Amino acid sequence: MVLYKSILFDLDGTITNSAEGIIQAVLFAVKQLGLKTPNEEQLYSFIGPPLADSFEKLYGLNDQEVEKAVAYYREYYQKKGIFESHVYKGIPEVLASLKEKGCQLYLATSKPEIYAKQILNHFNLTHYFKGIYGASLDGKRSKKGDVIQYALKEANILNLKETIMIGDRSHDILGAKENDLASIGVLYGFGNQSELEIAGASYIVSTPTEIISLL
Repeated sequence: MVLYKSILFDLDGTITNSAEGIIQAVLFAVKQLGLKTPNEEQLYSFIGPPLADSFEKLYGLNDQEVEKAVAYYREYYQKKGIFESHVYKGIPEVLASLKEKGCQLYLATSKPEIYAKQILNHFNLTHYFKGIYGASLDGKRSKKGDVIQYALKEANILNLKETIMIGDRSHDILGAKENDLASIGVLYGFGNQSELEIAGASYIVSTPTEIISLL
């Protein structure tokens, strides 16, 4: 018998390795704005959190400058970056197994919802999910806690004790806690053991296969 019946998955760093597309889009935006090129660690910090927050935190940009940075990022991302990624090995099998066991699967990502749907369609993963929920393009819904709250409401998920969030970064774990959900932190993405432990992940796994064993 499964422990959790409703399972929310993050996208970047959990289902797909999206590093190349995101990094190239950030570099394009930075170049257009004449900003200092980020180092490798700074570039990887853009993967997962809300985009506007990352630009503001790294460069201290004001609202208008952040808006320009996001616009340049999306200019590249919509044309090329969106599909410069790949699905982690074992993820399709995880999704298939959980669905076969009767779990309801949902996507909850800080990536704009319209992009998330295109990506899942591109990789032929849409059919595994009962609902796909993401950020709004206008930025009003971008923080992970808000996205999770939106997903729970839209999917009419009422039993929070049988619901869990799976993600690779601290904001996935903290967003789950904001909504009274248990969480699984994954180490094959872009976070690390310390980050996930400090955030308070209920469980931590190293590989996609371990998700099935745990649940």
